[in-house]
Amino acid sequence: MLEKNKKVRVFAIETIETMVGAFMMAIATSLFLLPNQLSSGGFSGIATIFYYLLKIPMGTMILSLNVPFFLFAAYKLGKGFVIKSLVGTTTFSLAIDVLDKLSPLTNDRFLACIYGGIIIGLGMAIILKANSSTGGSDLISMLVREYNPNIRTSNVIIIIDTLIVGLNVLFFKEIEIGLYSAIAIYLMGKMIDIIFEGIYFTKLVIIISNKSQEISQEIGEKIRKGTTGLFGKGMYTNEHKTILMCAASRGDVARVKQVSKRIDPSSFIIIANAREVVGLGFKK
Repeated sequence: MLEKNKKVRVFAIETIETMVGAFMMAIATSLFLLPNQLSSGGFSGIATIFYYLLKIPMGTMILSLNVPFFLFAAYKLGKGFVIKSLVGTTTFSLAIDVLDKLSPLTNDRFLACIYGGIIIGLGMAIILKANSSTGGSDLISMLVREYNPNIRTSNVIIIIDTLIVGLNVLFFKEIEIGLYSAIAIYLMGKMIDIIFEGIYFTKLVIIISNKSQEISQEIGEKIRKGTTGLFGKGMYTNEHKTILMCAASRGDVARVKQVSKRIDPSSFIIIANAREVVGLGFKK
């Protein structure tokens, strides 16, 4: 019973998150991208063409395009996912048509692609975090992966979005629309990466030294950072050494280097970016 209640609570929270993300995407679309004939790819790009060509409300068009895919997804991707995604798509579509009645926040295409791309990326990241969708290219990519798991989701989305932006350029006969739309799509992707991977870049420090024990001890005592010893072998010298690996924040990297060089001036140090670190002392 407790497990069932927990699942219901998680489902409810994810559904609310999907609605919030969809509303953010609608703000970006109706108040930034659509008034400036820009596209973020997906079914929104197709709906933009019909909006200007036949005056069909964009939200209504997006919902219509998604219906057959959701019917198919119900069979392949599960009932829970489809219910959340239908809520997201409906919220997105209705909100677009409501917000479309408001004046755009800017008529500058450059500003529109910047802010539109950022906001739509934030909204989409929230939706993806909730294991949901608003249909379009991301839903199609999930269906494609059901048949061929080796195909990368990002590749499918990029191909679809590129084709749709190309259609927008052909329809509006302005290459600038494609160029600005590409910026919006790039920013959208970067915002999704930031939300999923975090903005706290950590450094990975690798230290090769004959005094690994002393260096490790001082890093632990003075800098309060743990180190991991890996057994390695120098292929040129044929010597066995303990290689230290330490995850450190940007502020601690210089101190780790100072400790290593003070104890062993001949120590060999490699510093690399660690995109995300999860665990004790870092993000949990």
